[in-house]
Amino acid sequence: MFVRRLVLHSTCLTLEGNEFSMDKMCALQKTLLAFCLFASAMASPIETDVALQAVAQGAQLFSVNFIKTVGAEQKEQENNLISSPLSAHIALSMASEGAAGTTEAQFREVLNLPSKSQSLIGFQNLIGILNNVENVTLKLANKLFIGEGFPVKSQYKQDLQTYYYSDIASVDFSQNVNAANIINTWCKEKTNNRIESIVEPGDLSPSLALVLANAVYFKGNWANQFDPKATTDRPFHVNANTVKQVPTMYRKGNYKYVELPEHKAKCIELPYANSEISMVIVLPDEVDGLGALINNLEQVSTECNVRLARSYEREVKLYLPKFKTESTLNLGDTLSKKLGLPEPFSNSANFNGISDVPVKIDKVIQKAFIEVNEEGSEAAAVTVLFLAESAFIQMDTVVSIDRPFYYAIVKSVNTHVQTKPHDIITLFSGYVIEPIIN
Repeated sequence: MFVRRLVLHSTCLTLEGNEFSMDKMCALQKTLLAFCLFASAMASPIETDVALQAVAQGAQLFSVNFIKTVGAEQKEQENNLISSPLSAHIALSMASEGAAGTTEAQFREVLNLPSKSQSLIGFQNLIGILNNVENVTLKLANKLFIGEGFPVKSQYKQDLQTYYYSDIASVDFSQNVNAANIINTWCKEKTNNRIESIVEPGDLSPSLALVLANAVYFKGNWANQFDPKATTDRPFHVNANTVKQVPTMYRKGNYKYVELPEHKAKCIELPYANSEISMVIVLPDEVDGLGALINNLEQVSTECNVRLARSYEREVKLYLPKFKTESTLNLGDTLSKKLGLPEPFSNSANFNGISDVPVKIDKVIQKAFIEVNEEGSEAAAVTVLFLAESAFIQMDTVVSIDRPFYYAIVKSVNTHVQTKPHDIITLFSGYVIEPIIN
């Protein structure tokens, strides 16, 4: 249990001897102001870019560790997986802005966050960039729901509003049915009705202090769509002993494609209408190779991204199954016991930047959805965090996605002309064990 649950102004004065000079004061003030504005104009873009890259790279490092850990847990249940590491990263980062001491240190290590000032500027620019993407729909939203009467420090609220573009609302958690409806309505609106409910009335109680929520929604058409007439039932190897006929799309066209023989896998990149966003699919060579791929995801994803960035498009005959997946993840134990965040969930949690009333993280829930078809992809995710009082080939290339595979929807966040292989951020990621389209 949480101690309480969270889910240019300038003044210038100059003196000469004992005499106050108004004229000289104004002249000096104008000179200093001009200098400050010049220095700001010269330094700010550099500082902003450094902060953006630091936050984006930290989020990407977290995403690989996140999907590796969550993927291994879900693989044991033999279920398909869709998740948004970015959504989890942003929700946790909002909480970290109010943390102090060793609680803050754990957040910064696990989330790979730079200094607080860099984090704030970095997230402000990252969210701004992601909310202004052309030719596809990509929207991020944040909201802080505060328990009625719970004292939250004004600086914390101001930071969330300014740097995370977060809305803030007061909610009476003692009226749990109504409070759940308020939160779920927000989630539904921000995900185009794809995530209809994430909070149950039973999750809410008078002891709840805060709920931090992040929503990510994406809908984009392929740069080159599949012809529905070419979709036919083809075999998909669920495992070494099970083969099922599933609706499989087909297209012959130019794609970036690379092989990773040292990892017994191959990668293909499917761009959306905005070429900065793409789906990267990693296909194990072996039918039962997904588990090993997930276990070695850091190296596999890095090599895949590096080689794709250096490769040229080639003609590929691509067979890709249609699929639709929904996942609900209870991330409390995963974050506290496996990813290195025990203190924020304990009675020793230090969130003094949020409130003078002791609080801790009670639970973290994420719901996510994805659908892939001939037109493109639609994906959505919501993460809520509860804070409570505590206690290469020269022949025809045929890529047949006919066995369990890993996928990620990624976006370049480099503001420069040349994009480095690591300058991407994972919006959604998961894997398909068995394609389901209903």
